[in-house]
Amino acid sequence: MAHLSEEALSEYYEIVSKMFGSEDEEFQFYNNYALERGFSVRKSYVEWDNDNHDLLNLRKFVCSREGFRELKYMKNGNRKRKARNISRVGCRARLVVARVGCRARLVVARVKETGRWHVKDFIDEHNHPLAPRELACMLRSHRRIFEEQKASIVEMEISGIRKHQIMDILKMWYGGFDMVGCTDRDIYNFSYSYKQETIAAGDAQTVISHLKACQDKDPEFFFKYLVDADGHLNGLFWSDSQSLLDYEAFGDVVIFDSTYRTNRYNMPFVPFVGLNHHRSTVIFDCGIISHETSEAYEWMLRTFFAAMAQKHPISVITDGDLAMQRAIRVVWPNSNHRLCLWHMEQNIFRNLHDDDLREEFRTFLYDCCSIEEIERKWVESLERNQVTSEDSRLHQMYQMRNLWCAAYQQGRCFLGLRSNQCSESLNSRLL
Repeated sequence: MAHLSEEALSEYYEIVSKMFGSEDEEFQFYNNYALERGFSVRKSYVEWDNDNHDLLNLRKFVCSREGFRELKYMKNGNRKRKARNISRVGCRARLVVARVGCRARLVVARVKETGRWHVKDFIDEHNHPLAPRELACMLRSHRRIFEEQKASIVEMEISGIRKHQIMDILKMWYGGFDMVGCTDRDIYNFSYSYKQETIAAGDAQTVISHLKACQDKDPEFFFKYLVDADGHLNGLFWSDSQSLLDYEAFGDVVIFDSTYRTNRYNMPFVPFVGLNHHRSTVIFDCGIISHETSEAYEWMLRTFFAAMAQKHPISVITDGDLAMQRAIRVVWPNSNHRLCLWHMEQNIFRNLHDDDLREEFRTFLYDCCSIEEIERKWVESLERNQVTSEDSRLHQMYQMRNLWCAAYQQGRCFLGLRSNQCSESLNSRLL
């Protein structure tokens, strides 16, 4: 230690002479020391007592960049997740603490009853740059969400504030990013863990309990759920008093689709939306079903009909789901039905590979001529393209032409809407 300064020697002897009452106490000491120095701490090697396997004898704390990643973790193979960036560079800094009474030492019998810990080994040599104090707080072992922050995050999430906005609010409260003590990713992880704890008793029961609580606060709140013979939740539907008022005023045209299923259960989420007098999107109801069958959609449409005071919409816009089409014909036979033109455009691109044929098909989407004229053009197109099989894509589209041809939709009330994009744009916001 001849090369060490007097100040460094004094610090070294002060650390090696320390005694601790618990593992948490020693970790907190070394982590605070690492924060001042500019590195992160990781728990490493551990030894257990041979006689009492629940009792620690030795614990090693190291710099997070100590050692090297094992070869088995370097091989990606068929893993789906991207490998983490390599951060270990062989740093030698470490603090080894041993329980007084460990058999490797000669003083076991004398002080074993106290259960105290002492510093057995301490090295403070780093082979990498250390972080400045204002950035060290963002290293992994120093980041934490305090209890008062957790309470604030939960309250803001309940209020509908997005997580990146929560981080902006915390930065404003504490006076800067480095003063918050956590990152955006920490907030996302905490929110996920909190939700997991909330639904630990059962996801479906938790949701139903929440909807019952909403009903207690809002007498006009409506919800209904469907279970199978085994008690599994197969369908869920809900709306509030504002939705009922909006539908009464603006429910002439209803838009819904079930193509959005990016939730942990992969269950179709079905929002019912419309347009108000400012042509802004309003939400009428929301539902979740387990399977996209005509029976499931019929249950949802009948539930919607019951929730909305037995009022049928004048017109409906949906995607091209066949089960949904059958359900609408059964439950809302007198409502005008139009298929989303955006989905139709996508189907043209996927199924028709000839550019001329694509353009010809698009004319049927937007040509507002008479029905007699469009029928004549259809027959000529089918003959020109030699479409004879009833299984061909063009023939199938011809069979349902009254749902998407502009000529068949003339004079019907759709408020100028041709697609369900206003519904899809809300999906990520609602889930």
